[in-house]
Amino acid sequence: MHYSRRQFLQHSASWGVFSVFAVTGLLKPGVAMAQWPHDDFATANLEQTLQTLFHDREIIDSNQITIKAPKTAENGANVPVTIKSDLDNIGKVYLLAEKNPVPLVAEFALSPAVAVYLKARIKMAESSDVIVIADTGEQLLRASRTVKVSVGGCGG
Repeated sequence: MHYSRRQFLQHSASWGVFSVFAVTGLLKPGVAMAQWPHDDFATANLEQTLQTLFHDREIIDSNQITIKAPKTAENGANVPVTIKSDLDNIGKVYLLAEKNPVPLVAEFALSPAVAVYLKARIKMAESSDVIVIADTGEQLLRASRTVKVSVGGCGG
């Protein structure tokens, strides 16, 4: 790409002003400054993860959450998962892979006003259940689906 002298000076001035705002703290994007939920992703087995996330709350199996995933994944490094639910007031959705070194794969914070439709590509260390837990604020609802992995994705 060829710049004229004028374009070069305009871009340089823009980046200079942006840099000053960023360095002085006048420019703080809220999403970029979000806290990482370190404790949620720090546990090494499913039971510890569930205890860390939900303490002693009861988790109820539900058929109102649909998980679409392949029965057999060719490569555990790239397993497509689709989560769908028409339930009301779902504020958070947790995606877990039971036998991964870190079972919590993703945590989604949603507006309770929207219907849940999520797509993700996850890594799976070995064949296991993919578990989705939806938090409505009043109750925790769980759905799961077994996925066989031909080649592991987490170093396997």
